[in-house]
Amino acid sequence: MIYPSKDDIEDLIKEGTYLVDFYADWCGPCKMMEPILEDISSDINIIKVNTDEMPKTTFKYRIMSIPTLIIFRDGNIINELVGVHTKDEILENIRG
Repeated sequence: MIYPSKDDIEDLIKEGTYLVDFYADWCGPCKMMEPILEDISSDINIIKVNTDEMPKTTFKYRIMSIPTLIIFRDGNIINELVGVHTKDEILENIRG
């Protein structure tokens, strides 16, 4: 998993497929997603965006609820999931 050091993920997502997890440390449903994301981290690159620490990125992607997962392919959004999802649901959405 990738934890960006600056409040910008553009350079990270421009090539390849990435799942960006918008979360907060205090968020219960976000904590429920942790083992699921850990489990699929060998299948896809995961970028973790702490919404409290990265407000610019959070605002740019209009994150209103967490957890929010946005799937990018070569810099383009291909899907977005809000709330808690199963491993199979996430992988299905990544495959498109």
